[in-house]
Amino acid sequence: GIFFYQNHCRIPCGIHRVFSNTFIFDAENEGKEGYLYSLVTTSIIQGIKSIPVYVEADVSNGLPIFHMVGYLSSEVKEAAERVRSAVRNSGLEFPAKRVVINLSPATMRKRGASFDLPIAVAILTSLGVLQQNRRMKDCMIIGELGLDGQVRKVPGILSMVSEAKARKVTSCIVPRENEKEAELVEGIRIIAVGSLRECISYLEHGNRTGGEHFGEKEPDKIEDRGKRGEEVPDFADLYGQENVRRAAEIAVAGGHNLLMVGPPGSGKTMTAKCMAGILPPMNYEESMELTKLYSVMGMLDGNEPLISRRPFREVHHTATRAALIGGGIVPRPGEISLAHSGILFMDELPEFKRSVLEVLRQPLEQRSIQITRTSGNYIFPADFMLVSAMNTCPCGKFPSTACSCTPAQIQAYLSKISQPFLDRIDLSVEASKVEYRDLVKESVSCPESSAVIKARVCEARKRQKIRYKNTKIQCNAMLHGAELSKYCRLNGEEMRLMGQAYDVLNLTARSYHRILKVARTIADLDYSEEIKLEHLQEAIGYRTLDKKYWGRYV
Repeated sequence: GIFFYQNHCRIPCGIHRVFSNTFIFDAENEGKEGYLYSLVTTSIIQGIKSIPVYVEADVSNGLPIFHMVGYLSSEVKEAAERVRSAVRNSGLEFPAKRVVINLSPATMRKRGASFDLPIAVAILTSLGVLQQNRRMKDCMIIGELGLDGQVRKVPGILSMVSEAKARKVTSCIVPRENEKEAELVEGIRIIAVGSLRECISYLEHGNRTGGEHFGEKEPDKIEDRGKRGEEVPDFADLYGQENVRRAAEIAVAGGHNLLMVGPPGSGKTMTAKCMAGILPPMNYEESMELTKLYSVMGMLDGNEPLISRRPFREVHHTATRAALIGGGIVPRPGEISLAHSGILFMDELPEFKRSVLEVLRQPLEQRSIQITRTSGNYIFPADFMLVSAMNTCPCGKFPSTACSCTPAQIQAYLSKISQPFLDRIDLSVEASKVEYRDLVKESVSCPESSAVIKARVCEARKRQKIRYKNTKIQCNAMLHGAELSKYCRLNGEEMRLMGQAYDVLNLTARSYHRILKVARTIADLDYSEEIKLEHLQEAIGYRTLDKKYWGRYV
């Protein structure tokens, strides 16, 4: 069990003098003084997925250098100084030895500061401060180190811990600030530490050091988390605009895209914000998928990390393509991914650059976005409802006689939105000017509240869930191809009406299919398994608005 280790080092001054240093190593006493090699498991985020990374440390006599390899970015290389200072400021000795760190696999680019803690643990193991026992072998370690030895939070913990569980890892050491986020993953032990000292104490003594526990606890039930959320406007406060309220209800009930056209001050923005209050609740899978997205972006609340309410993302018209769909040298999710399972609201639609609007066409069909870089392909989920609002012309008064815009100005304004983009809008509704009698609450009956509308929406979604039980379809807006023929069959009279509308309105195949989907949703709200004539008539009515304006000038 005894062998000799020969190390040669060359003085970096041009003098080729070689020194020989011999060490005795006892293979039966690994983990004690003289144990030179160690391996620690950690993880890295690529897109929204987690990939395991293995930190290898080799400590030997020679020139005192700290050398790191493994296709590293600058922030990872800087870990050498953070780790050295953190170890010394934690009351531990960092001897002047030759330290080589390899982050494997070496073909994958490493970024971020989450490797600090596993690098420190690997070095201390090689120095003999820690023993490379089974507790370390079955543990994944993640965390950034401060110069004082404190462990700081890192983004993407939820994805990393989920992947660790899938790989049969039994425990994870994470920063204390990420503790509640990591505990969302059931079936894996979470050890939350606040400093390098606490991490060492756990790895040395197991569950306790001096009778003190370091964040070990069983995950709480998922139902007890994430119940808080921001308040949203109520439909009871929106007077008038009955047609807009109806279109909003249909859009949410079937997951359809909605465009509201009308003069300024007609309640378009408020309607969009009220729609956030009638979205159906998320199930566990949807909630965890969305929480992983926000975890990667570092946008989770440390106290209530689980996202249980569907998102409502409002985008300013100055947003770039990269901000909308995601991107960068290392691609990150954009607004359409942050609106996954919820609503993306784009106010003043024609004010967006046309090139920005056009990049939405593919995600609106595929419900995901694929970004290609030299480092690989990144796929982000983007199953969102697009809710948009716009004026009818630059001054907002068209087609009223008070409009002062010329036909050329109106044409230039409307032409910013292409016909292929309009074809991906399921419902177009006109928000007319609010009359004075509608503003005087005493003169009109109180509108329905969001709670009443939400109950109807949830009932319609329940019917869709039962209908599409054995498929991947979640709502009517996801119907495609043969599924449309199966679930949106029309009878003779309805087929004749649809044929007339197709010719008169000059519909495309895409807009024809979207009318069928909207009619299916209207039938669900009417508790009907068949699409009747009145359902189809209402659905067609939501396609006439784009012909009223765009057909005249574009």
